[in-house]
Amino acid sequence: MPNIKSAIKRVKVSEKKTLNNSIIRTKYKTAIKKYEAANNEESKDSFELLSAAKKAIDHASSKGVISKNAASRKKSRLEKKLVAKPTTKKAEKETTTKTTTKKTATQKTAVKNTKKATKKED
Repeated sequence: MPNIKSAIKRVKVSEKKTLNNSIIRTKYKTAIKKYEAANNEESKDSFELLSAAKKAIDHASSKGVISKNAASRKKSRLEKKLVAKPTTKKAEKETTTKTTTKKTATQKTAVKNTKKATKKED
């Protein structure tokens, strides 16, 4: 234990920071492990767990536990591992509209003929 007052304070502060950093590091590593476990099982929750893991990594990066580049690299590697594609309402709508809006060749020609007829009338 140091004798100088400022050195004593630095020891206390560094112990607190080490404790906080280890808590933050544990949280983001746990989030990554949860995501990887769900992703290996191809769970539907894997996309939500991915966003939670990315959030934990960003938090660790903003607190200085890991560098900005390391955080970016970890997030990129997690996204590459994503097995199940996210199913959003927008994606579901696009797939249903693509299948329902396909027209046959006769329907297309009928539409063209009606357009020509309306042009001639004008």
